[in-house]
Amino acid sequence: MEWLIIPLAYILGSLPSGIIVARLMGGMDPRSGGSGNIGATNVLRTLGKKAAVATLLADAAKGLIPVLIARGLLPSGSPLVYFAAGAAILGHDFSFLLRFKGGKGVATTFGTLIALSPAVALLCLGTWISVVVVTRYSSAGALTSAAMSPMFALFMARDSGFALFCLAAATLLAWLHRENIRRLLAGTESRIGEKKNT
Repeated sequence: MEWLIIPLAYILGSLPSGIIVARLMGGMDPRSGGSGNIGATNVLRTLGKKAAVATLLADAAKGLIPVLIARGLLPSGSPLVYFAAGAAILGHDFSFLLRFKGGKGVATTFGTLIALSPAVALLCLGTWISVVVVTRYSSAGALTSAAMSPMFALFMARDSGFALFCLAAATLLAWLHRENIRRLLAGTESRIGEKKNT
């Protein structure tokens, strides 16, 4: 029965928050504008700040809630907690409701970190904010904080299993941002507030 947590986490992660928010607010489908992504950054471009904040919170909750449930039901130290966290992220990135397409997992990954270690989550948030303030590149902030997360997990949580989860999550996030990485290197990535695709 404990293994049921993993498919349930995937199902919850698969809920397309950006599309749901757009429909509730009577706005355009975020897939039809900007970069075509369903995440909060593109929702900001296509629907505005209120919709972006709602999407961001909902996406983070999709990572937070399954991990909290797993931690409440499973024995302390169970590796299934990390599998549940990973399933939630995979649900967001490859939603069965969207023909196994989805977002890039930044907010959902952050939600899992809040549940796994608030201290690590805060360090990642601080890293993201610092990079974004300096560069105005949301993708650069996400990539930098993700790259730092395994080290934060080792030094703050002192948990090698958690560090391995962070490494896997960071690797997936980097792969999903591969086009952003190319544009960052080429100097053509859009900054926050610009209308171009990212």
